Amino acid sequence: MQEENTAKSDPRYKTANREALIGVGLVVFNFIWWFAFAYGLGGKDPSEYTYVFGLPAWFFYSCVLGFVVMAVLVIIAVKKWFVEVPFDEEGEE
Repeated sequence: MQEENTAKSDPRYKTANREALIGVGLVVFNFIWWFAFAYGLGGKDPSEYTYVFGLPAWFFYSCVLGFVVMAVLVIIAVKKWFVEVPFDEEGEE
């Protein structure tokens, strides 16, 4: 019972939950980006494909550009919204 009250009052849990939700949001955005370009542009006859840097456009936008966009978004999220959390117990000497 005592541990349950400590977990609810500990601000580290609130921070961890917020950062986990940011991570899940980034994953969902990445999947939507990938799915939209992979199946939106790639769902046609291969003879009709357009190419970017020698790669099919659907592959370039979903995998190559998607990776770059996600890397930038993760860097921004970590620098802007993630904070360092101490792992030691409060009140421990």
